[in-house]
Amino acid sequence: MKRRCGWLAAALATAPRVVWARKQVSTPVCPKSFITGESAAWLEAFHGWKRLGGGDIEKLTARQAHAFLILEQELARIHAEE
Repeated sequence: MKRRCGWLAAALATAPRVVWARKQVSTPVCPKSFITGESAAWLEAFHGWKRLGGGDIEKLTARQAHAFLILEQELARIHAEE
């Protein structure tokens, strides 16, 4: 309830307020309620791809390449801000 979890209808009925923030990103709902099994799988696949040296992006499917490029850009942005 305190973090306005998206799975709790009663929590979402409370007044909106920022419950999580980092740099210029914030959310009025607990961000964990946005993580799906598919999004967790994408993050794990990206992490594995990076650990193996971030091989040939041309060998990935278009969807994988798009997702990995977005994640790569966000990772670079985070490192640049540190």
